[in-house]
Amino acid sequence: MTVRSPAVAGLFYPGESGTLRRTVETLLGEKVQTKLKARGVVVPHAGYVYSGATAAAVYRLIEIPRRVVIVGPNHTGLGDPIAVMGEGEWAYPGGNVPLDAGLAAALKAEVGAVRFDDRAHRGEHSLEVQVPFLHAMRPDASILPVVLKHLPYRDADALAQGLARAIRKTGDEVLIVASSDMTHFESRERAEKQDRLAIDRIVAMDPEGLYRTVEDHGITMCGYIPAVVMLAAARSLGASRADLVAYATSGDVTRDDTSVVGYAGITVI
Repeated sequence: MTVRSPAVAGLFYPGESGTLRRTVETLLGEKVQTKLKARGVVVPHAGYVYSGATAAAVYRLIEIPRRVVIVGPNHTGLGDPIAVMGEGEWAYPGGNVPLDAGLAAALKAEVGAVRFDDRAHRGEHSLEVQVPFLHAMRPDASILPVVLKHLPYRDADALAQGLARAIRKTGDEVLIVASSDMTHFESRERAEKQDRLAIDRIVAMDPEGLYRTVEDHGITMCGYIPAVVMLAAARSLGASRADLVAYATSGDVTRDDTSVVGYAGITVI
């Protein structure tokens, strides 16, 4: 069995299991009694000290189903454009999370461009940082990790429609997590202005508009392709509303507003 070892434990989040559990529990805070059944979410993937509260604000609101697809950007440049880990487990400080081999096979059957490729996942942090939150909220969840390089819109939409078909065929509820930070290393004023353009397209349930807006305005949102895929798939699965839950920047922690990274937490229902 393939076991993917943590790549950024001790860097982006605590590397000791007890400390990690307490950190995640603190970030999640008190339990919400009535939870949303979301088709998808956008959550950030920076170090927990910077973006953990924004991610937790989303996770605490939603019901985590047993099957979760996590789609993130490829920061390392390794592997195929659409790289899926199709079997095995992901280890993290606190346990191992099984990979959803059935959903992986279904997605591969629907989308010819999908490749089973472990290389893209070995050092990639964008999916890894989501796992402790998901496991804390749903210990029996399985995940399907998908890492994407840049794709033309038609290819991103084809992946989204194939993902929606694969999910529909399972007959199960599946959450699609799009892992993305927003604007990178701009002033707070400019970051907030740029990020608002992208967030408005997500809230409008407009995946193609999000794609065009990010590209036309040069918004340095690293996971906009995953967000486009999540949004288009969720819409095909019946989602009709998206809500901004939280927004923050790294400047809230560093107190330096001259160069910040933006973080948005969004639910798609």
